[in-house]
Amino acid sequence: MPVLESTKKALRNAQRKAKSNLVIRENYKEALKKARKNPNEENIKKAYSLLDKAAKTNVIHKNKASRLKSRLVKLATKKTPQEETKKQTRKKTQTKDKTPKKPQKIASKN
Repeated sequence: MPVLESTKKALRNAQRKAKSNLVIRENYKEALKKARKNPNEENIKKAYSLLDKAAKTNVIHKNKASRLKSRLVKLATKKTPQEETKKQTRKKTQTKDKTPKKPQKIASKN
């Protein structure tokens, strides 16, 4: 335990901030879970807001907030698996150009 008055005050401050940060952290994590399960506009907007607030108050780093937001958008714009399989089958059915290649000239050592 701290002995000096200033360290006692610093400890009380740190404990108060830890509680506040915990609430912020829980809120943005819960919003992220909801947005990942059901990536609609409302859930993503809520998650964006909470991530920005967490980054603003230095609960998380701004780059982490940016990375998480980017992943959310990627998830929301991700195409359905049926559309992906249609694209793959189209790619396989296309044939390559079968024009004969020109023979390469061989350099002599003269």
